[in-house]
Amino acid sequence: MTRVWKWNRPVTVREVLEDLQQERSIAYTTVMTVMDNLHQKGWVRRESEGRAYRYEAVSTRAAYAAALMNEAWSQSDNPAAALVAFFGMMSEEQRQALSDAVRIVQGPETPAPPPVERTQTPESPSDSAVENPGSAPEDGGR
Repeated sequence: MTRVWKWNRPVTVREVLEDLQQERSIAYTTVMTVMDNLHQKGWVRRESEGRAYRYEAVSTRAAYAAALMNEAWSQSDNPAAALVAFFGMMSEEQRQALSDAVRIVQGPETPAPPPVERTQTPESPSDSAVENPGSAPEDGGR
C-alpha cells in the first residue's frame, strides 16, 4: 500500500515489483498475491489493462489511518481514558498537529456572546413574573 499511496496513481504489479526489488529480492507472484489480497479486502480497486491489472488505492493514507484510530478508540470501554492515554503518548509535534487539526475542524472561532446583565436578584417578584409569564402577582397587581 505504501507504494500505491506514494505514487498516487494506478500501478501494475510489475511496477511495484521493480521498486521493491531495489530493496530486497522478491518474487512477482508474491507481489501479485499481495495486490490481489488488497483488492479482495477492498483497499484497492483494479482495472484490466491487457493481460495485467492496474491497481489504485480506494482511500488516502490519511483516511486509512483515521479509520484505524477510530476503530481502536471505539473498542475502548472508556473512550475518554483511552484518549487521555493516547494524548499522553504523543510527542510535542504530534500534540501541535492535533491542536491544528481541531482548529481546522472547528472552523473560525466566533466570539462568545456578552454576558447577560441582571439588575435584580433571583428572588425578586419581577424575575418570577418573567420566569412564569402566565402567573399573576399574589397581591392581585395592587
